[in-house]
Amino acid sequence: MTPAPAPAPTLAVLPDSPQSPHIPLPDFRALPELIAGHARERPHDPATISGAQTLDYAALNHAMDRVAASLQRDGCRSGDTIAICALACNAYVVLFMGALRAGLAVAPLAPGSTPAQIAGMTADAGAKHLFLDAANAHAVGAALTGPGVRRIRLDDSSDGDETLAAWLAPPGSRPQPVAIEPLAPFNIIYSSGTTGTPKGIVQSHAMRWAQVRRAEAGGYGPGNVTLIATPLYSNTTLVVVVPTLARGGCLVLMPKFDCADYLRLAEAHRATHTMLVPVQYQRLMNWPDFDRHDLSSFQFKACTSAPFRAELKAEVLRRWPGGLTEYYGMTEGGGSCILYCHLFPNKLHTVGQPAEQHDIRLIDEEGRELPRRPDVVGEVVGRSPAMMNGYHHQPEKSREAEWRDAQGRRFIRTGDVGRFDEDGFLILMDRRKDMIISGGFNIYPSDLEAELRRHPAVADVAVVGVASADWGETPVAFVVRRDGCDDTPEALRAWLNERVGKTQRLADLKLVDELPRSAIGKVLKRELRDGWRA
Repeated sequence: MTPAPAPAPTLAVLPDSPQSPHIPLPDFRALPELIAGHARERPHDPATISGAQTLDYAALNHAMDRVAASLQRDGCRSGDTIAICALACNAYVVLFMGALRAGLAVAPLAPGSTPAQIAGMTADAGAKHLFLDAANAHAVGAALTGPGVRRIRLDDSSDGDETLAAWLAPPGSRPQPVAIEPLAPFNIIYSSGTTGTPKGIVQSHAMRWAQVRRAEAGGYGPGNVTLIATPLYSNTTLVVVVPTLARGGCLVLMPKFDCADYLRLAEAHRATHTMLVPVQYQRLMNWPDFDRHDLSSFQFKACTSAPFRAELKAEVLRRWPGGLTEYYGMTEGGGSCILYCHLFPNKLHTVGQPAEQHDIRLIDEEGRELPRRPDVVGEVVGRSPAMMNGYHHQPEKSREAEWRDAQGRRFIRTGDVGRFDEDGFLILMDRRKDMIISGGFNIYPSDLEAELRRHPAVADVAVVGVASADWGETPVAFVVRRDGCDDTPEALRAWLNERVGKTQRLADLKLVDELPRSAIGKVLKRELRDGWRA
């Protein structure tokens, strides 16, 4: 599964410092243009499936025209933004793609956010239209109605809000053509807020096109069926949604992940592609009926967004047909690494090698570049055609996220600590902010978590650093026990402390029913840290 060779570069470029070379952007095409091409060439091929409703490419293209025409009728211009807060459905895809056709950017908002957060993100994005489904319209309440924000419901039961059916321009409406430039905003994705107030990450059409090019190794094209089980507001999901639509495949949309429903849909639709986060793979591997389902149609399974344990990768490879690919990177973009697990089963402890045209380097705490050697550990920084324009309305935060090399070229800082092995595969140690400094020694929580997982009673675990009068910081573990196990916290803590160095020993171990996670499966360590009491 080697990426296809790129054609000769065009003049399209990504933002960089004025004095340094730009990264070439091969053969740029905007996604709405590609969808229109599929509608002409394969009008009856399915584009999206949600429950019992299917949109073929002709219907998707016509619906996008109506959305774009409606936005233009309302005075929206290129560079404006709409916001969507809803679960995955056909209407969500239509609105997203139709807004792009009108030259607008989309701010997809997490339904799990508070009303105040949703109001704040809508205002920050400058969205004049907020599209809501029934569940989220009730959840956010009237407090969300700000000056000049038009609330539109995706369902017909408006409860006082304008309905999508009433808002849309008449069937057959066509928008004024809009030329989409590569650097025009495609979306504003708001960070999860696990490290503070959500920041709007502005991603361009050029960045999305670069992801389409990178995804060519995944075999996207007419006939592929991508089962979507992660939320549409997440970059994790868009990484597979965009190439599926760009290459003429079909999206099968799940509003919420459920193991039984996922396996049923995968079998019924003969799914070929999917993107899941590690906790979803773990739940599927633990599902009692998993091995009774025919999943032989799968060609490409992907994973990203959270640490993917080597043992879990090996289990997925053993029990689930088709390739398994892990992507390491950030919503902000920069450099990505790719691990084709099925091709490199001896490298499952890594996150792979830098993707084509991706430059991954290591820097020290002073921002000095480090040599790439197996014994050198540093913060991971990356540069590629797929980089965010910046944080929306936060130029200082944008600068903090950047690092420049000796030639002035722009890289994105990941905040992850890692090293390269002798073959150029990246091994992640931990998040820099999660690293514990105890008595002057660096402690990597991932090392302690990996050791604790070897205990037969441990189903899940997270280790965080808490304040210590004696050591500055000290590690504390939060453990989910396996069903039927009654090992005490004291016994588990003693078991680990016998197996690690003196500086790594746990100060405490707490039992919890489950670890707090974001919607895409990241453990919310800040919540654990903030909630800990000795």
